[in-house]
Amino acid sequence: MRSTGSGRTNYTFEDTLTQIGLGYLFLFLLGFATRAWHWLALAVVLVGYWAAFALYPVPSNFDYAAVGVPANWSEHFTGFAAHWNKNSNLAWRFDTWFLNLFPRKEPFRFNGGGYATLSFIPTLGTMILGLIAGGWLKDRPSVPRLLLQLIGVGIGCLAAGYALHRLGVCPSVKRIWTPSWTLFSGGWCFLFLAGFYLLSDAPGWAGWSFPLRVIGANSIAIYCLAHLIDGFVLKSIGTHLGPSIFKEFGDTWEPLVRGGAVLVVFWLILLWMYVKKIFIRI
Repeated sequence: MRSTGSGRTNYTFEDTLTQIGLGYLFLFLLGFATRAWHWLALAVVLVGYWAAFALYPVPSNFDYAAVGVPANWSEHFTGFAAHWNKNSNLAWRFDTWFLNLFPRKEPFRFNGGGYATLSFIPTLGTMILGLIAGGWLKDRPSVPRLLLQLIGVGIGCLAAGYALHRLGVCPSVKRIWTPSWTLFSGGWCFLFLAGFYLLSDAPGWAGWSFPLRVIGANSIAIYCLAHLIDGFVLKSIGTHLGPSIFKEFGDTWEPLVRGGAVLVVFWLILLWMYVKKIFIRI
């Protein structure tokens, strides 16, 4: 999928599905371990990845322009947090070696967004949090106990991630999935899971969530559809309804209506798959 529109194989490992794929084997094996090992593995992954970045030296007199970053960029970190600066950190350095082991049209120098292959390691931390939450759901404890677990860990992760960022120990950066971001985003996931459990599973009122379940049951399919045929769908809508159909809503609303129309088409495809019991899974 990453090579679509390319004249040759595009060897890249920083996109969402690849990141999940790189970590999934480790998560699968960890699934056979006890809950205590899950927490220990999470600590090792996050602390170890943080330490690796912290020990990698901050470059001096670095030519940021050569790696697609303005020298006076307002988002540059200073002090200890500079170990995580864009395209001058450990993960960037790894990719300048690793990605150039593959045939490329030009040598790899940097990723424009700052994304990196090694981000799959802290992403594995996110996956472990999901493994822990899934284990609790499978245990089927009482509703109050499960909600207490989800909310407690959610608040704890949020507080830890925020504190690490504010104290300058580890900046919260989504694009390289820093350990503090793993905790912060994971905290929100636990709280949202608690909320949805309280709204649907606990009282048994799941009917309202049917449109969401149609998408969630084929999450890989919708991911691929959105990245591969969104342009085809938009062009088809323009063919049948007129190329300026969305402009009728004005500049402010055009993007929202255009995206909504594509989403409706995708959802109908997923609904057909749901009815036919066609599910693409790992």
